[in-house]
Amino acid sequence: MWQFVKYTLATIVGMFLFLLVSIFLVAGIGSAMSSSDSEYELKENSILKLDLNRPMAENASNEDNPFSDFPNPFFSSTEKIGLIQIISALERARVDDKIKGVYLDVSFPIAGYAQLSEIRDALEKFKKSGKFVYAYSNSYSEKAYYLASVSNQLYLNPAGLLDFNGISVQYMFYKKAFDKLEIEPLVFRVGTYKSAVEPFIREDMSPESKEQSLSFIRSINQVIFSKISQSKGISVPRLDRIADSLQAMNPNKAEKLGMLKLSYWDQFESLLKKAVKIGDKEKLTMVKMSDYLHAKNPIPEVEGTKKIAILVAEGEIVGTRGGEGSIGSDDFVKELRKLRDNSSVKAIVLRIDSPGGSSLASDIMWREILLAKKVKPVIASMSNYAASGGYYMAMGADAIVAQPTTITGSIGIFAQWLNLENFFKNKLGISQDHVNTHEHSHFLNSAGKLSDFEKSIIQNMVNEGYESFTSKAAAGRKMSLEKLKSIAGGRVWTGEQAKKIGLVDELGGLDKAIELAAQKSKLKAGEYKVAVYPKAKSFFDSLLESATSSEAMEMRWAKSNLPWAKSVFELDRLKKREGFLTMLPYMMELE
Repeated sequence: MWQFVKYTLATIVGMFLFLLVSIFLVAGIGSAMSSSDSEYELKENSILKLDLNRPMAENASNEDNPFSDFPNPFFSSTEKIGLIQIISALERARVDDKIKGVYLDVSFPIAGYAQLSEIRDALEKFKKSGKFVYAYSNSYSEKAYYLASVSNQLYLNPAGLLDFNGISVQYMFYKKAFDKLEIEPLVFRVGTYKSAVEPFIREDMSPESKEQSLSFIRSINQVIFSKISQSKGISVPRLDRIADSLQAMNPNKAEKLGMLKLSYWDQFESLLKKAVKIGDKEKLTMVKMSDYLHAKNPIPEVEGTKKIAILVAEGEIVGTRGGEGSIGSDDFVKELRKLRDNSSVKAIVLRIDSPGGSSLASDIMWREILLAKKVKPVIASMSNYAASGGYYMAMGADAIVAQPTTITGSIGIFAQWLNLENFFKNKLGISQDHVNTHEHSHFLNSAGKLSDFEKSIIQNMVNEGYESFTSKAAAGRKMSLEKLKSIAGGRVWTGEQAKKIGLVDELGGLDKAIELAAQKSKLKAGEYKVAVYPKAKSFFDSLLESATSSEAMEMRWAKSNLPWAKSVFELDRLKKREGFLTMLPYMMELE
C-alpha cells in the first residue's frame, strides 16, 4: 500500500513539470545574488531591528528569502533565523558606535525557552553598554513576553493581546485511533518515566508522566517568572496571581499592573526618534540583522589560526543517515573527525538541540566523542533539548553546560512495533502469507503479530540497551550506577534540576561553554577565533536542494493538500528508524 501511495504522489508531482523552468530561473537569480557579497554600508544613528517571528534554528544563513511572499508547497521553507547569528549580531552591536539601540519585534517566536533565555542574556549584556532595547508588538505570546520583558521599554498596541497564564505542556494520544483501525501497538521499555510510548497505548498521561511533566514545567515557570520579576519589578507571587486570574489579557489592566505600556505604532516611532535624538520629521534608520551581519565587523579579527569549533547537532537522531532537520551519525562523525584531526582547532563545543532518537546512532556518536576528547577538550552545550539520545551524546563530553530551562535527562530506552495484520485484512482487504526456512525467519520482516518468545527477545535487548546506556552515563558523570539509575528511568529534568542531581556541570549558554573550552585548552581571551560547523547553507543551496529532491517534494505536496498524509508519513518515519529508541515523549510542546 505504501508503495502505491508513493507512486501516486510521484505521478501528481510529475504533472508539475513547469517547476523545472522555475528552478532554472531561481538558479539564475541565486547565482547573481551569491556572487554579490558586497559589504553593507551602515549609517550613523542606526537601530538594529531584531525580527524574531520566524522558526529558530541553532545556525542559519544570513540571507533573506526573496520569495517569502510566494508560498509554494513544493519548496521547503528557508526562512529560519539562527540563534548563533542573533548572538553574534548583538555582540557586534554592543560595541558598534553606529548602533544606538535595538528594536525588538517579537510576537510569536517559534523557539524554545532555552534559546529565548540565551537571547535574553545577550540583550541584558547589550543594555549594560548603555544602549537601549525597546520592544513593540500588536500582541505577545507567553514566550514573546518573557523575551520582551528584558527591554527598557515594552509597548503593546492598545487593541492588542498579552497571553500571560503560565506554562503548560500537552501530548497527543493515538490509542483510540489505533483501536478503530485495528492496529495493535507493541511497546518494550525500561523505566517508570519512559513515557514516549504512552501515546500509542494510553488515552491520557500516566500518573508518572504527569508527575515528571508537572515537575519540569514548574521548574521552567519558576525561572521564567523570576526573570520577568527582576526586569519588571513585580514580585513572583503577584505574577502568579496575575496569571491565575488572566488579568493581563486586558491591555489596560496589563498597563495598570506595570507589565507594559500601551502605544500605537506612530507613537512608538516617535519614542524611538527621541531615543536616537533625531527630529520627529526625520526618518529612522532601521537595519535588519541579515544586513547588519554583512556590515563591517566592529570587533577586531583575532590574529593567528587557533580556533574553538562549535559543532551543531540539531534535530531528531534518525539513524546513520540524516537529512533536513535531523541528525545522522555518519554526517556527525565525519564533521567531528575533521575537527579532531584539525591542529588549528584547540577545543570543540558540541551544541546539542535534540530530543533523541535512534539508540544505535546515539551510541556511534558517543564513541566518537570519547575519541575526540582524548585529543582535545570537548564541551557539551545544551539548547532547548538534550534528552535521551541527546543526553547520550552529551555524557561523553568533558563537561556539560545547560540553560536552566533546557529539557534534558530522559535516560531510558524503548522499542515499538505495530501489528498491522488486522488493519490490512479488515480495513483494506489485504492479506499476507509467507514461507520460512526456519521458525523465526519472518521475525520483524512482516507487519504481523509477534509471538511471546519474540516479544521476550526484544524486551531482553531493550533491557540490555538500558544497562549499557546507564553504565556509560554513570561512567561519564563519575557517579555510581545505583545513583545514576535513581535519576534515570526515562525521567525528564530541566537544566536547573539536572545541575542539582549531577547530570549537568554548569548553568549557562553557548558563551559559557566556549569559556570553559578556552579554559580547558589554556587559551586566553583574544587568542582564539570561534568557528561554527557545519557551515550554514545559503538560501540558494537550500532552495535548490529542496527543489531537486523528488521525495521531499512529494512529502511537502502531500502534507499541504492531503489531510491524512501527515499520519501516513509519520508511520513511514517510524518504520525507518534504526535500532531501539532513546527519545522524549512525542509532540511535546511547551506553551
